[in-house]
Amino acid sequence: MAPKTKYNMVKEQIIEWISSGKVSPGEKIHSENELVKLFSVSRHTVRQAVGDLVHEGWLYREQGAGTFCSDHSHEPKLQSNTQHLTDNGRNIGVITTYISDYIFPSIIKGIESYLTTQGYSLIFACTDNDVEKEKQCLQTMLSRNIDGLIVEPTKSSNYNPNINYYLELEQKNIPYLMINQFYSQLMPPHFVMNDEHGGYIATEHLIELGHEKIIGVFKTDDLQGVNRMQGFIRAFREHEVPFFSDMVITYTTEDQDHTILEKLKSFLTGEDKPSAIVCYNDQLALNVLNILRELDLSVPEDVSIIGYDDSFLAEASEVKLTSVSHPKMDMGIEAAKWIISAVEANGSSTHSTVYEPELVIRHSTAPIKKTTLI
Repeated sequence: MAPKTKYNMVKEQIIEWISSGKVSPGEKIHSENELVKLFSVSRHTVRQAVGDLVHEGWLYREQGAGTFCSDHSHEPKLQSNTQHLTDNGRNIGVITTYISDYIFPSIIKGIESYLTTQGYSLIFACTDNDVEKEKQCLQTMLSRNIDGLIVEPTKSSNYNPNINYYLELEQKNIPYLMINQFYSQLMPPHFVMNDEHGGYIATEHLIELGHEKIIGVFKTDDLQGVNRMQGFIRAFREHEVPFFSDMVITYTTEDQDHTILEKLKSFLTGEDKPSAIVCYNDQLALNVLNILRELDLSVPEDVSIIGYDDSFLAEASEVKLTSVSHPKMDMGIEAAKWIISAVEANGSSTHSTVYEPELVIRHSTAPIKKTTLI
């Protein structure tokens, strides 16, 4: 078993305090400084863990007063393992890469909020972006005789070895919908972002602020990252900004925690530093922000940063992140409506939806300093 991360350690301990009654609804939790000392972790780790718990409904913030325990006694909580929430004979499976982190709780809550009002049972599972775990999830779903399936693809930019399970769903006339991305081998119905355009508008914003030395950091085993990188490169071409060596840094699921951050730190300590960074998502942007602090570089004075997904993390730090929007809960609700319609029509619709992104401008981007050049 992999060692527990400090981030998850903090989250799980706070949840345990709440679940055991050590912290009551409406009671203020420890301050940020107290949590840093208590767990011997960085301020960034505490902010990320607390921000996640606020987003999931365990905690709530009051401006100027602090962070408090929510009244969670009537709210179902999402688990990281497969979970059958109710049992009324009509089952919808939901498979995501992750359940309890980042934007996924909002997507799942959107799905859950609609399906449960229509009297459907939900079966949740997550793959941790691992194809072998995806295989296990699909086998579980098929064994439970689901009526429909909503899936977030695992490592969507690669060939998927589990295609036969999706073909089995089709053979059994079980409709399925893919969200966030889709497997190109299947070309199934899907609800996705126009991620190429998202990468483009993020980069264009920086170019319009006068930045030319811009690097992009993208996760390339998921199709979202590949498409965002394409938009990043297109913005350079269309605005006739010269390309330069090492303008793109890539990483995969396996090396996202340490390898990519060390690579980025090495790049930022070189002589030819970038003046702006486009990040694969908000989670990465917060990690980049932490590295810049360590290097005594200010955001946006020294380096501008743009995240992606406009998640709760975009406002979890003292530097509020400019970020590309993601529909999150709306996508979940619309996906739930689609799957019920397909189930009740006794067949899979071919309808797909592409959401157009917008740039939410906050405080992490600013015009380039003209005085930096000698």
